[in-house]
Amino acid sequence: MAGPSHAVHSNGPSVVIRRASAADAEVCGRISFDVFTALANRHNFPPDFPAPEASIGVLSTMFSHPGFYCVVAEQDGKIIGSNCLDERSSIAGVGPITVDALAQNRAAGRALMQAVLARAAERKFAGVRLVQAAYHNRSLSLYAKLGFVVREPLSCMQGPPMNKILPGYQTRPAAPADLAACNDLCFRVHGHDRAGELQDGIQHGNAVVAERDGRVTAYASSMAFWAHAIGETNEDLKALIAAASAFQGPGIIVPTRNAELFRWCLDSGLRVVQPLTLMTMGLYNEPAGAYLPSILY
Repeated sequence: MAGPSHAVHSNGPSVVIRRASAADAEVCGRISFDVFTALANRHNFPPDFPAPEASIGVLSTMFSHPGFYCVVAEQDGKIIGSNCLDERSSIAGVGPITVDALAQNRAAGRALMQAVLARAAERKFAGVRLVQAAYHNRSLSLYAKLGFVVREPLSCMQGPPMNKILPGYQTRPAAPADLAACNDLCFRVHGHDRAGELQDGIQHGNAVVAERDGRVTAYASSMAFWAHAIGETNEDLKALIAAASAFQGPGIIVPTRNAELFRWCLDSGLRVVQPLTLMTMGLYNEPAGAYLPSILY
C-alpha cells in the first residue's frame, strides 16, 4: 500500500506523509497504544487498548484492508504517527489518529488529518465523520478548526451481558441474505447505508439481527466499540443489546441524548466508561431512529 509522499514544513524538521504499508503496523500500533494509554491515564480514564498487541492488531487489519486508506507521518526517516480513512461506505470515517508524544505540537497531527481529508475530497465522499474523546480538548479544537461540527454527545458503556431475549423478538446471526433489509433500515435512519462495514461483520461472523413480526427491525455489525448498530425504535435496539453475550472492547457507544435508551442501559447494569463526541463534515441528517455509532462514526 506504500505510495507517493509529501513533506509538511513547520518550525522543526519536515514531516513527511506517505501511504502506510502492512509492515508499518507494528511501530504504529505501539505508538498508538502508548499515546492513547498516556492520554487516558492523564485524565483518569481506562485506556482503549489493553496491551500493545491489541492496537497492533487493529492497525494491521486497517493497513491491509482495501476499504481503508491509511497514512503514516515520518520525521528524519522515523515513523512518528498514523491516521486512517474508512472508505467502505458513502460516508468516510476517520481514525485512529496518533502522534508520538515526543513529536507532538509540530504540525504532524494536522498534516495527518489534512492527508485523509484531501483523500476524502478526491474520492468525493458525501461526508466525513469521527468520534473524539470528549476529555481531550486539544483534539476537539483541532477538528473544529479543520471544519468538523459537533453533532452528538456519546457515552461508551460497558458491563455484564444481560443474556436475555426480549418478548416479541428473535435475534440471530446476520446472513448475506439480510444485507438488503439492513441497508434499507440504515438508509431510513441515517440517509445512507453502511454496507461495507456490515458485509465485513457478516463475513467475520460478528453481525447480528433482531426480528419482530417476522422482519428485521434492528442489526449490528457487532456489539463492539468498533461496530455500529441500527434500530427502527429503541425497543428494537434494546433487543440486540439484551441478547448480546458480551460487549467487545471498551464497550458499546450510546448517544447520550437518547435519554430513554441511555437510562435503560444504566438500569440494566451498564456503566459509563468514557464520554465521546461525534463530529461531522459534509452531509449529515439528524437520525430518524435508534442507533449506536462505532468509534469511527
